[in-house]
Amino acid sequence: MKKLNIFLAAMLVCLMASTKVLSANDSPKREFRGAWIQCVNGQFQGMTTDAMQRTLVYQLDELKKDGVNAIIFQVRPECDALYESNLEPWSRFLTGQQGRAPQPYWDPLAWMVEQCHQRGMELHAWINPYRARTKTTTQLATNHVAAMHPDRVFAYDGLLILNPGNPANRDYICKVVQDIVRRYDIDGLHIDDYFYPYPAAGQTIPDDREFQLYNPYNIRNRGDWRRENVNIFIKELHQAIHDVKPWVKFGVSPFGIYHNSKTTADPIPGSATKGLQNYDDLYADVLLWVNKGWIDYCVPQLYWEIGHSSADYEPLIRFWNDYASKRPLFIGEDIERTVKNVDPKNPGQNQMPAKMRLHKQMPNVGGTVLWYAKAAVDNTGNYGNMLRKVYWKTPALQPRMTFIDKTSPRKVRKMKVMQMEGRPVLFWTAPKGSGWKQEAVRYVVYYFSPGEKVNIDDPSHIVEITPNTFHKITRNGGTYVVTALDRLSNESKAKKKKI
Repeated sequence: MKKLNIFLAAMLVCLMASTKVLSANDSPKREFRGAWIQCVNGQFQGMTTDAMQRTLVYQLDELKKDGVNAIIFQVRPECDALYESNLEPWSRFLTGQQGRAPQPYWDPLAWMVEQCHQRGMELHAWINPYRARTKTTTQLATNHVAAMHPDRVFAYDGLLILNPGNPANRDYICKVVQDIVRRYDIDGLHIDDYFYPYPAAGQTIPDDREFQLYNPYNIRNRGDWRRENVNIFIKELHQAIHDVKPWVKFGVSPFGIYHNSKTTADPIPGSATKGLQNYDDLYADVLLWVNKGWIDYCVPQLYWEIGHSSADYEPLIRFWNDYASKRPLFIGEDIERTVKNVDPKNPGQNQMPAKMRLHKQMPNVGGTVLWYAKAAVDNTGNYGNMLRKVYWKTPALQPRMTFIDKTSPRKVRKMKVMQMEGRPVLFWTAPKGSGWKQEAVRYVVYYFSPGEKVNIDDPSHIVEITPNTFHKITRNGGTYVVTALDRLSNESKAKKKKI
């Protein structure tokens, strides 16, 4: 009997803990829920067009079930292209040989934009700005920038890098990005954590020539000069994007440590860490970009576990929450490391619940980006199931970016129910309005049971986020509500229809 009582008490504690987790993680209506789909690991190399499209369709369908609302898709890993370009060669990570077009022919970026938008997701095109050749690439196409302008790149640790100290490279990258933004209906342009190269033992960045030639303000400290080169690039890239399409969001996912705090006096904000640093080692002054408004969102890659000896997750998320609040802040999460490490305060479970609690506690954290998409799709460590059943169980709209646009579109018109092939379908007409600030690009469909009060602030009533102006009715009675979203996810007033 004593053992039975102990067992029942333990079960009660577990049940209470489970209930606490569920109630503590009620999903917000607005949250950035992204996932990185990379190509540089070679996962698509050698696939036929049909095979790659089937793989991506499966991933997108599963990610949507998990609650993901934004895909960050790698389209330029080494000054090449997973899209049709007159400026750079086709990527070998797509076709196996740099410069070779896919056969049968297709444009992965155009295809992904369409597929994501059909699912109510955003598509952010992800480029690596400076990397011109990875360690495993042995041959460059004749129209590759490093082949045409070898004086503008330098070799470092098996890589080729577009020299950030040469202004011609800034102009070139901005030209490539404007070409992407102009020709594709992307929602964001995303760059990752590679600026100046990650330090390698015994290697020196060969930029003496550029330090002398391109130093108009006569900056004497080499580190300050390198940081200024990257600062100028970030500012110019942000402007270049918005000059073409003001609504396209510019996001950066920097390395997770900005600067290590020190025992001696140091005016630079730092975290209680002992690892590689953005500011000191990669010459990336991320907080300056945030505070100046040169980027539209920031996704620090906090890939370590809670309790890590050199880069503890908890003080890091608190640091970014405290110092990077002037632009939307989302957290880059490593799925595999999260589920393979136990919670120090609760050894019976992995670190996913503890990290999600920290997200909720940080007032300036507005979302998460998953590294990487396939790990969520494969449900590594039950991560995907927990997203769809607990943390992201209800759909979410994108966080607003009122510093770009805060005007909501008008509400939808002419809502009516029609029978189509024996099934009821709710139709509406797009709201009136001209210009990108008034244009509706997606719609939110809510459902409320008979007698239930209409409250569109409750995301549990969202049944669909869609680019279409119709919704197939699957529920009897009640009230359907439709709102319009513009390109920055500003939401219109509601239009109701009782069924």
